[in-house]
Amino acid sequence: MLSVCALAIFCLVSVTRSSPLPCEKLVHPLDLSTFSHLEGRWALIAGSLNHPPSMAALAQRDSITMYFSNSSDAVTYTQINRFGDECQHRLYNISVEGRTFTFNVGNRFHLTGALLHTSCPDCLVMRWVVSSERRQSVDLYLLSKRRTLEPQEMEEFRAQLKCYQLPAPVVMDPSRDLCPEQPESQSTEATPQDQEVNSGA
Repeated sequence: MLSVCALAIFCLVSVTRSSPLPCEKLVHPLDLSTFSHLEGRWALIAGSLNHPPSMAALAQRDSITMYFSNSSDAVTYTQINRFGDECQHRLYNISVEGRTFTFNVGNRFHLTGALLHTSCPDCLVMRWVVSSERRQSVDLYLLSKRRTLEPQEMEEFRAQLKCYQLPAPVVMDPSRDLCPEQPESQSTEATPQDQEVNSGA
């Protein structure tokens, strides 16, 4: 009888551990009191958004690298998009307030970010809300220090997408090279439309 009870408890614990997290936890923004744990290089693993043209643009990138840097002057965000042999470097200053951070992109559009829960130890899940005359979108991006993740880590991200009713993600090819942090030559200036698309990864 004791062994039957022990087995029942074990099964209950196993089911509890394997059950998906509720949306309330998956969409909850994290505290941004410090950016120190964000510094350094992050590779985009997957992303999804509810703006089809930007989703198509995301699928055209071979790899995306993101850097956060926190100095006494400002917090900066650098995104490097690879298209074949071309690397596009984009640098933005960001302002942090509470659980959100706002990108300084002039008057072209408004972009607010937040970090969401992830059980992956070396991952970030970023939520962006992008607003302009041409685009209103919610974007979710999964970043990691690694180039590939475990299946359960990807499943958790897909569960977050479902909470936001976003489509299946674009998953980056880990065999594609990442661009170097510093441009080898000065990047060509993006048009305002390109800059807006780039802001959605």
